[in-house]
Amino acid sequence: MIDEKKKAAVEGILFTMGDAVETEAIATALSLTTDEVNEIAEALAAECEREDRGIMVTRVGTKLQMCTKPSCYEDLIRLCHVPKKHVLTDVMLETLAIVAYKQPVTRADIEAIRGVNSDFTINKLLEYHLICELGRLEAPGRPIVFGTTDDFLRSFGVTSLDELPYISKEMVEEFKQEAEEEAEIGI
Repeated sequence: MIDEKKKAAVEGILFTMGDAVETEAIATALSLTTDEVNEIAEALAAECEREDRGIMVTRVGTKLQMCTKPSCYEDLIRLCHVPKKHVLTDVMLETLAIVAYKQPVTRADIEAIRGVNSDFTINKLLEYHLICELGRLEAPGRPIVFGTTDDFLRSFGVTSLDELPYISKEMVEEFKQEAEEEAEIGI
């Protein structure tokens, strides 16, 4: 049996914070175990599944977040009058894939893989909150290292990076060969 007062406290925290909150942080703040917080979160999520609710509790890795149900997006867009739809170009998707699979990664690493300057693309991905600066590398020049964000996980419908598709060495070799063949055709 879930204590309604504790459930209300978890709900209040998730509502107030807005962003995803570590389960462990909630547990510490409320003097609960992470298992208790997870049980409460599951109960809240179940309550929110009803059609007459406009919010939902979602899990992002080890974090919890309260957010609007996708079925309410059209109403929100009409309210805001400024629907922002970020369009990801092939170049942006390519760069985002490099960051997702190689993180933490520097700008120089990204450019070495892509073979071209990636300043504009990296800045756009930062603007869209799909990647973020994770810190600086302990190397000459102390380059910034990048990684993906919780928004990246939500946008692609995964709860952790472990859910990203695995790319085998055979597939990489196959992609390389296809790219080389395409390059030869273009000559």
